Amino acid sequence: MEGWDPNTKSTLTQIPLLSTKAGPRDGAAWTQRLKEEYKSLIAYTAMNKSNDNDWFRISAADPAGTRWTGKCWYVHNLLKYEFDLQFDIPVTYPSTAPEIELPQLDGKTHKMYRGGKICLTVHFKPLWAKNCPRFGIAHALCLGLAPWLAAEIPILVDSGMVKHKDDAASASES
Repeated sequence: MEGWDPNTKSTLTQIPLLSTKAGPRDGAAWTQRLKEEYKSLIAYTAMNKSNDNDWFRISAADPAGTRWTGKCWYVHNLLKYEFDLQFDIPVTYPSTAPEIELPQLDGKTHKMYRGGKICLTVHFKPLWAKNCPRFGIAHALCLGLAPWLAAEIPILVDSGMVKHKDDAASASES
């Protein structure tokens, strides 16, 4: 954690670490891992709300907890930009991090793969590998998606690639 800003360090230390190394094919161990994932996500969400930094909603889209969907948002120039968020838990999880997708942004930036998967290879994947199995979904959102949004959304908005929903609505009315 050398070189990290104090806010990131503080946030990361407050997200509970996970202990069960299990993936979707591991039966009861996966159920235990899911409980740990939910505990970590609840703690991270509560911390964000208490710091007035609420920026995502997410839930399992299937009973097995292998598909997750939700919304994330980023505020730029006092305007809130909201995006659909989704990912599948890989069968090799937690050794392999989930590939977070923002389908609405597919093809709008070079820091994204086909299907709207955000690029996390250079900075996040080595960190994930080093901290496996202690990192989970909350950590992927905190250290993967949050910095990606902070880096990319202002550029996409300023370049006109992403429009605010009010701008898009007024343009279609004229």
